[in-house]
Amino acid sequence: MATPEDHVLAEALATRAGNLLCDVRANLTEAGAQARELREEGDRRAHDLLMASLAAKRPGDAVLSEEGAAHGVHPDRSGAQRVWIIDPLDGTREFSEPPRTDWAVHVALAEGGLPTVGAVALPALCMTLATGPSVVTAILSPVPERPRVVVSRTRPPAEALAVAEALGGVIVEMGSAGAKAMAVVRGEADVYVHSGGQFEWDNCAPVAVAASRGLHTSRLDGSPLTYNHADPYLPDLVVCRTELADAVLATLSGPTGP
Repeated sequence: MATPEDHVLAEALATRAGNLLCDVRANLTEAGAQARELREEGDRRAHDLLMASLAAKRPGDAVLSEEGAAHGVHPDRSGAQRVWIIDPLDGTREFSEPPRTDWAVHVALAEGGLPTVGAVALPALCMTLATGPSVVTAILSPVPERPRVVVSRTRPPAEALAVAEALGGVIVEMGSAGAKAMAVVRGEADVYVHSGGQFEWDNCAPVAVAASRGLHTSRLDGSPLTYNHADPYLPDLVVCRTELADAVLATLSGPTGP
């Protein structure tokens, strides 16, 4: 079972990796580095920091990292009850386009397949949102007359557009998955619907943080989001205000739904 120290650790690691990434971004940008170098160096440095820290602080736990998977590292997690699921740099494109702020660092712990601990750093905003015993359900402003549906800058899914139309809402474009989910947590958006491809590291930490604030989180069909599967592909999710959950899921169960 997750301990208070696990929550503290997740927040501290996400913040440390975020600070490192800010330094990498500033130094490489000043040196005239190209976008590809920014992305690759940021991913590598943040991954190394998080992996080394988890090996030191939680040596008995398994770890699933986007960067490890990207380089063919597939640790055996089949018998692990505690698995840290991390995305060292979520939103590499936005990270490589200074001064964009819509990129993130994800650090989460899944226990028995459920996300019990999470931290999402938004380093360019000097902010980390995390789970923990002291977190209380967010008190958000009333849902606006035209709910804000946050979508990818480049690939807005048909399902999200259908939800926006059904709710009479407006589309808000944003970069990383973590930034979009945290926009709902922070009250800057009301609905985040994604389809068409994500992996566990893309949404485990954001889902943990959103759920800890009392927001609705699920697959597009309303089923729970679960983690530490042999195949980490987890293609879709919904994060939204609870007041809108029924309407969102009803729309998704229609012709445009899964």
